[in-house]
Amino acid sequence: MPVTVLLVDDEPLVRAGLRAVLDAQPDIEVIGEAADGAAVVPLVRQLRPDVVAMDVRMPLLDGIEATRAVLRSVDSPPKILVVTTFENDEYVYQALRAGADGFLLKRARPSEIVHAVRLVAEGETLLFPQAVRSLAAEYGNRQARTALERAALTEREEAVLRLMAKGLTNIEIARELIVGTETVKSHVSAILAKLGARDRTQAVITAYESGFVAPA
Repeated sequence: MPVTVLLVDDEPLVRAGLRAVLDAQPDIEVIGEAADGAAVVPLVRQLRPDVVAMDVRMPLLDGIEATRAVLRSVDSPPKILVVTTFENDEYVYQALRAGADGFLLKRARPSEIVHAVRLVAEGETLLFPQAVRSLAAEYGNRQARTALERAALTEREEAVLRLMAKGLTNIEIARELIVGTETVKSHVSAILAKLGARDRTQAVITAYESGFVAPA
């Protein structure tokens, strides 16, 4: 079955460009479009996409609030890929904190767009650029530090979280630690459960905000 995608952007040309790139792939299908975040929840309920590629800045309801709305009101919500013009946009970081699974720059090459959709659909977050890591560090807070302390991660789980924060996939982490992929998946699941994180993105945000991982 192909990965199904809902495009949400107030610029028709952006939507057309993304559709052309994604529909050219045999394993990806664009099943709907919307011009504003206000239309996302009804369309997600109707179309049940695997991934929502959503602009972070829109006139009526921005990507941050639309992300919150989807996660709050939709059972088994889709993965959310935030699409943005600027990688150091604080809106992007707020969208990630709200529960988005990754982000994509509008100027990305076609191959990068396709890779981002596939990676998010598989449940493995995208690499945060330096600018977003720095924003995360600036948002350091006691709540994140307390969450990490209470998690009492094992030494191996800490190693896995550090590699997750670098943006490595499960396969790449397995190669780095010389263990099996299933072992990495077990560690990732344990990390998410201990941190009370919805997904890898939220776990990585906690890692940066707590100071456990510092931006390079």
